[in-house]
Formats: sequence, C-alpha cells, structure tokens
Amino acid sequence: MAKTEHTSKTDVLPDAHEWERDGQNASLWNKDITLKNEETALPETEVYDVIVVGAGITGLTTALLLQQAGNRCALVDAHHAGFGTTGGTTAHINTFADTTYAEVEQAFGTDAAPLFAESIRDAVELIRHFVETYQIDCDLEWRQGYVYAETEEEVKQLDDLYESALRAGVGVAPADDVPTPVPYLKAVVFDGQAQFHPLKYIRGLLNEFRKSGGTVVENACIREVETADGHYTAISDQHRIHAKRVVYATHIPPGGINVLHFRNAPYRSYVIAATLADGAYPDALVYDSQEPYHYFRTHTIDGQRYLVAGGHDHKTGHNDPERAFADLIAYTSKYYNVEQVAYRWSAQYYVPADGLPYIGHLPGASEGIYAATGYNGNGMILGTAAALVISDLITTGDSKYKALFDPARVKPVAGFAEVVKENADVVKRFIGDRFGIAQIDSLADVSADDGRIIELDGEKLAVYRDPAGEVHVLDPVCTHAKCIVQWNSAEKSWDCPCHGARYDCFGHVLTGPARADLDQML
Repeated sequence: MAKTEHTSKTDVLPDAHEWERDGQNASLWNKDITLKNEETALPETEVYDVIVVGAGITGLTTALLLQQAGNRCALVDAHHAGFGTTGGTTAHINTFADTTYAEVEQAFGTDAAPLFAESIRDAVELIRHFVETYQIDCDLEWRQGYVYAETEEEVKQLDDLYESALRAGVGVAPADDVPTPVPYLKAVVFDGQAQFHPLKYIRGLLNEFRKSGGTVVENACIREVETADGHYTAISDQHRIHAKRVVYATHIPPGGINVLHFRNAPYRSYVIAATLADGAYPDALVYDSQEPYHYFRTHTIDGQRYLVAGGHDHKTGHNDPERAFADLIAYTSKYYNVEQVAYRWSAQYYVPADGLPYIGHLPGASEGIYAATGYNGNGMILGTAAALVISDLITTGDSKYKALFDPARVKPVAGFAEVVKENADVVKRFIGDRFGIAQIDSLADVSADDGRIIELDGEKLAVYRDPAGEVHVLDPVCTHAKCIVQWNSAEKSWDCPCHGARYDCFGHVLTGPARADLDQML
C-alpha cells in the first residue's frame, strides 16, 4: 500500500497489514492491540432474548448489561469488535457535550439540561464501575478539561457554556491558567474528566460478556431482519439468528430509508498522534471554541508519549480529506513543536438535528426493535448512556431518559430548520452529483491506488486502480438511498455524501446504513 504524503516532519505511518478498521489509516489504538474475528457455531433453532447488532462501545456495553440482567444475548458484528468509530475515537470522557447545556435548555426546556447532565454522569460512573470491577487495563486516567475562547464572540459562547453547566449541576469553574500555547481571552475548567484506550476498554467488555455466557458472532453482516411467530430473525450470508428483540448499535440504523436517516447528518473528524521535540505535552484535555473546534490530549503507549490532536470536521463526502489532514497538521505545528506525525486517521459520527441523541424504539419498526444514533462527537459517553437507556427499556420497560432521547420525538421549533437544511443538502447531492462529473477519455487517467467518479461513453462509473495497476470499476450509486458516492483519498474508501454509507475501494460495505455492496461493473 502506498503511503500518502503530507506536510509533517519525518512521518512514519504503520504498515497496512498491522490493523483492521474502517479505513486505510491505522489509529493510535491499533498500535498495540487488535480484536480479530473468532468463529462461532450457532444452533439454528436457538432463540435469544436479544440480538445486539454492532460491537462498538454501544453494542458491547448494551450486550453486557443485558446479559448480566439475565437475558441471553447474541452480539453480532459485520467485521469485529472495534472495527468502526470506536476504534477511531479520541476517547475523551467528559461531563459536558458538543451540544451545550444552554442549547439543550433552549431546545427542550430548563428541566432537560439537568436530566441530560445526569445521563452523562451515569455513563461516566458506569465506565468507572466496569474498569474497577473487572480490573480492565485500559489506561483510564482522570484529568481536568479546559475550554478556552480566543475572540469576544467565543467569550460569549463560553459564558453560556459555563453558566448553563452550573445550572445543570455540572462541576465547572473559571480557569486562570490553561495548559495550551494558544493565546486566549478566557477559559473554564471541568473537573472529573477522563481519557482511556478505547480498544483495551472494549476488549475488557468483550471478555466479560463472553464470561457471562454471551454469544459473539463476528464477520456476519446482517442483511435484513424478518418478523415471524412472535420473534425476529436476523439474516446474514452465513447465519439465521432468532431473538425476541433486536438492538441496532450500528451508529446509524441500517437498511431501508428511516426517519433517523433524515434527522442525522454524517461527519468526518480528523486526528493525528504526534511526538513533540520539546516534550511539552498537555497534562489535561484541552478544547478551543472554534467552529469546528480543535482538541488536544496526551496518551502514552509503550513508554512513548503522543500528542493526540483532532479537528477540521466536515460532512462526509463533501470536502477534501487530504486538505483536512494538512490543515490539522499545520494548525497543530503552529503551536506545538511537532517532531513526527506518527499516526493520522479519521472517523465518522452523526450530528442530530435537534442536538440530542436518538435512543430507544426505532421509529417505523415493530415493537422490540431499538436503535441509538446521533451522538455528535461524544460517542464514548453517549454510547454508554445509550446502553443504559436501552438495557432499562428491555429489562424494565422504562427509563428515566426515555422521553428525552425518544427517537420519535417531534421538535418542530428546535429541530425543523436543521432537518430542512440537511435534507436540502441530500437532495442537492442526489441530483447535482449526476451532472458535472468530469469526463475522461481513458481509464489510464486514474492513478495507482486512487479512485475517481468518471463518465465513460455516457455511463457514470466509480473507478479504482489498485497499486498493481489493475482497474476495478463499480456502479457509483449507493445501495442505500441511490446517491452518488465520492472517493475518500485519505481512507481509500467510497463515501456516500447523503447518509454516510461507506464502502472499501473494491465496493464492499464498510459501514451502514447500506447493507449491500456496490455493483461490480468490470
């Protein structure tokens, strides 16, 4: 695999065969751990209490909680645990979220913000509980979290963040000294924040789930779920798995068009792990107030310290990923003495229309089918919160957060404008990407290890030329909602700009909501 050039000092990116995740680039977490597939024999007649689809932090936490509550669970993943966004997170554990408590108050009322804060506290406590109870070696470290403002406008936003957090009962205070080299006007500090190694953490959950009698089925993409005789049958190419309930912990519900596909917008977030020549690593979690914001922390693996820096997010399939990486590296190098960019990777998340995640019964589906999505950039916390909500709904029939996170909620004031904006963008991409595609006379114009949408003899094609020079031609129409996919040069994937489905360079599904591969044309 060819390594991609970018503007940092002495970059040494890991070899392609050392990891498995939903993109070309290894994350820092892949350095010392892999979670490989294990074969599982499934009796065709077994009826589980719950099938949990997706083995990221949401799915593993949900499955473990349900199994411990006496349910017989099957955890199913199209690849393996940690393959998706959980393996690409920056693993911040916060008591505040990208959607501020002020925004929650405005959209949902003054009572909603303390309830949202409580759900986050519950999630933080559950992570603490699991790590301590099961002695999970996942580098869990408690830190202070600093947020600073660089302009007068950002100061106003920071004041809203601070005051609303206090009203919600969250510990926060003015900060006089922030561990950042960036000049700033004002800052606040949150106590009780944390960080960990996400793959080590979910490996611990996976081990406990297996010990408690849970069944793990990997390398099995669920193509459809049938309803018959009072239970569900999840169907993959290899298995038919029966259960009384189904939980989609797949980041966005897969399959046909669902209302949640129009209430969430897919975004890519960019991350680097760099070594610093002067050793000036921040001993905290640090965030600016830009839009999109930058964030920094430090993590040590095998005795080597790394500055983990993220930012420059954009909608999936809309901007140049190489440009985003270059901008992130340039911004980080402006303020830190970067010696080497050792890792760079990106990950996907979904922004909800009204600011809060959607957790509960899947709208339009039969009773007994649940989903969780719309975590914004707070997947470690809100994925854990989702597991608490869904496990309560299944075991007791209720949750104190049921109404707050209800996927069927209607917020015409808070959410309507964002829904209209995002779906107008979907329509734009659906129509616009069918015209103006660059016409080329020869497939030879596509470079090795590169892809492009082209028009050849009046037909639109997705063309990838592998490193050996062989050409692979695909139908560029996403199998989910029929939008035209776009080439992601950084992760070597075909990304749908409408609802975020992603395919590898050969057209195989990496992440939903698509369930079927792109059609092979040549």
